[in-house]
Amino acid sequence: QVQLVESGGGSVQDGGSLRLSCVASASTVSNYCMGWFRQAPGKGRETLATISPLTRGTYYADSVKGRFTISRDNAKNTLYLQMNLLKPEDTGMYFCAASDSPFGCATGDYYTWGQGTQVTVSS
Repeated sequence: QVQLVESGGGSVQDGGSLRLSCVASASTVSNYCMGWFRQAPGKGRETLATISPLTRGTYYADSVKGRFTISRDNAKNTLYLQMNLLKPEDTGMYFCAASDSPFGCATGDYYTWGQGTQVTVSS
């Protein structure tokens, strides 16, 4: 069974940057849709960004477009999320997840989840 392990979260000031990493235990990153998701306190889970294994096409939520960048390194089985210009409203638990399909990354279902990494942005 594939395992995903996130890291890179922490506490930053408004306007700061962080880079999250998600290491997969198998070649999931190169074969399936991968995504980053956020669970903020008192809110539902939000899809932040997804990336296609075939076209490297990406999707971003409006809330992070222009500030966050999703990327992957197939050789390292690692997914990244570069987060710039962080805002207090970006605070939450960040999860990476893998689909079981290489298609429909922006809207598909994700079945394998990491344990999450906390991001806290203070004003």
